[in-house]
Amino acid sequence: MRMLLVGAGAVGESILKILESRDPNREWLEHVVVADYNLSRARVVCEHLNSSDRYTPEKVDAHNENELIELIKKFHCDFVMDAASPFVSNKIFDAAFEAGAKYANMGTWSVPVDPPQYGIGLENCYKEPMTKYNFDRHEAWAERGNMACICLGIDPGVVNVFAKFAAEYLFDELYEVHVKDGGNLTIPSAGEDDIAFGFNVWTVLDECINPNVEWNRDYGFIVDRPFAGEETFEMPAGVGMNTLVKIEHEETVTIPRYLQQYGLRRCTYKIALDDNLVKALKVINALGLRSLKPVEVENVKVIPRDVVAACAPQPKDLGDEMIGKMCVGIHCKGLKDGKTREVFMYQPFDNQISMKNWKMQVVVAQTGFGAAVGIELIGRGIWKDAGVFSPEYFDPIPFLQIMDEAGFEYGIVEMDSEYKTVNDKKIMAQLFKDAAKMQNNKKKTITA
Repeated sequence: MRMLLVGAGAVGESILKILESRDPNREWLEHVVVADYNLSRARVVCEHLNSSDRYTPEKVDAHNENELIELIKKFHCDFVMDAASPFVSNKIFDAAFEAGAKYANMGTWSVPVDPPQYGIGLENCYKEPMTKYNFDRHEAWAERGNMACICLGIDPGVVNVFAKFAAEYLFDELYEVHVKDGGNLTIPSAGEDDIAFGFNVWTVLDECINPNVEWNRDYGFIVDRPFAGEETFEMPAGVGMNTLVKIEHEETVTIPRYLQQYGLRRCTYKIALDDNLVKALKVINALGLRSLKPVEVENVKVIPRDVVAACAPQPKDLGDEMIGKMCVGIHCKGLKDGKTREVFMYQPFDNQISMKNWKMQVVVAQTGFGAAVGIELIGRGIWKDAGVFSPEYFDPIPFLQIMDEAGFEYGIVEMDSEYKTVNDKKIMAQLFKDAAKMQNNKKKTITA
């Protein structure tokens, strides 16, 4: 596979580091063109990697579809990984289609109505809902015999794989999937007013401030205000109690698309956000600083969001001082063996381990891992079809197997339910039976 990586930011670099560790001998990943609007950044990323002749830095304007197509054809790329800012994702998606290359991204672009009308249905809140642009072109991709896999990161991405695994193997009927993104990361030296953007600034501004979406079988999509639906949830792996709120995220669209056939009734997404970040986002939104409309400042036109993105702390510069973990997973409810069952399947990632092993902060590495596993499955021809899909469409087992091989750990918590109560009794009954057998064997030994 010859890959064009569009976007040489922190996550783009993390994807390449992980792919190189998985395929050091170029058995399925032959060459990568590392393209970015900032050529010097693309060069730096290539210099950080071991096999210098395996990577070619290039400058590209991802707004320019023709420029992207020319780059794909120039280097004979048969796969495009979109790691750029979300506002250019449609351009990159279309360029891959026109050039005949497979495509993947870690999230999609959406355009909210201004002002939004909250309630039932997406049409009063979104001109272009998340994933619609891509899924609307499914038939065109299928007719070309080509494939795109959207939403391939950690969330969305890994959690989508978890949801498919739960539907196939953990439940007979899967009623609810609630994606939860939390952690206990702290920066001990941070001031009380410091603000940290753990991920791409553009993405944070959109996901957190856009109207959030949840899905209900009876009502369809329900749109609510940013940061609604606050709840507390005990995260495993030593992370502890998190306060979570709803924000816009693609899983609430993709999971129902593929898992309704398993009995799905409800799907939500919630995340734990730092109080300072929430306050800052609310102020940015209130002042109109997330706007894409140019404003004139002393005869110079500037886009407010560009100023925020340039001034905000960058994810690639965070990490050395952070301690703690990220924990992302799915809280599932349904039926198993005629009993109600409830589980939390999750992926924990420790920042200090991430910095030691990958020299990347945890949020970046966790996202990169999800994308890298998916790219490997596409590159090796394990995930293949014609059309536009998200990870729930594919067999989850190969993905989980690579996670095991790569040390990208995951776990399952069996929560209180009828199913757990019955299973616990079965386990205890077997333990008593084994204990009685051991006692009988001891008595026979003494008698003899």
